[in-house]
Amino acid sequence: MDAERGGNVAEPARVGALLAAASQNGVSRLDAELLLAALLQASRAQLIAFEEREVDALAAAMYAVGLQRLADGEPLAYITGVREFWSLPLSVGPGVLVPRPETELLVELCLARLGEAARTVADLGTGSGAIALALARERPAWRIIATDRSAEALQIAAINCRRLRIGNVELRQGSWCEPLGDEQFDAILSNPPYIAAQHPALAALRHEPMEALVAGDGGFADLLQIARCAAVRLRPGGLLLMEHGAGQSTRLVGDLARLGYQQVTCHHDLAGHDRAVSAVWP
Repeated sequence: MDAERGGNVAEPARVGALLAAASQNGVSRLDAELLLAALLQASRAQLIAFEEREVDALAAAMYAVGLQRLADGEPLAYITGVREFWSLPLSVGPGVLVPRPETELLVELCLARLGEAARTVADLGTGSGAIALALARERPAWRIIATDRSAEALQIAAINCRRLRIGNVELRQGSWCEPLGDEQFDAILSNPPYIAAQHPALAALRHEPMEALVAGDGGFADLLQIARCAAVRLRPGGLLLMEHGAGQSTRLVGDLARLGYQQVTCHHDLAGHDRAVSAVWP
């Protein structure tokens, strides 16, 4: 990539060679393609179709830095600054959890259960605003209250609201239900922290905010706190939807039933894993 060295002109960087270099760093081909596509403002299909395309020195250098960051375990979304969720391009950064496709299950369940009539819905611990914005885009007649105790997370969520021109989401700062006041809701959703403090999976997630991942009581503390506070803010027949971790469904279903919830049901993600629980306040 140097202009000249020892009298020989260096070979220009080409798309195919740059992508092939990913394996040397232990980076997947898919992540390498997405990284280079973002840098070149091209699609993956364009990269694959034109692997002989030359890449200027600055873009090649930025790509090399990005590959190293990926090799160090940093999420691709933090490097590109964007993550797609529910077909929405969301701005993300180290202050928020990277939205996962599995969390779209909460959106699917809520849309299916509540229909299209005007509703008031809360998204607790909204982070980048992924759940709230997906619901708001699909249901313009709904009023969505999105809460988070992190001011940095709410700044990112506000950016996404403006970029996507979605106006039926209201952001409030505070922990779980606290910013909801005495309002009543048709549904309360959350993807809270649910990983136990000593869980080995945390090593691979070290770049993401631990407060968005780890919960006390073996991962159940925030799930149960949300269930308790939601009970006094859900309208009769109101819906509670929460994402949870592997192996947590049996205890969580029992705890929700003991708190007085009815129709407590566990839902599986596309991989067949227990992923979410729904419950109705009588």
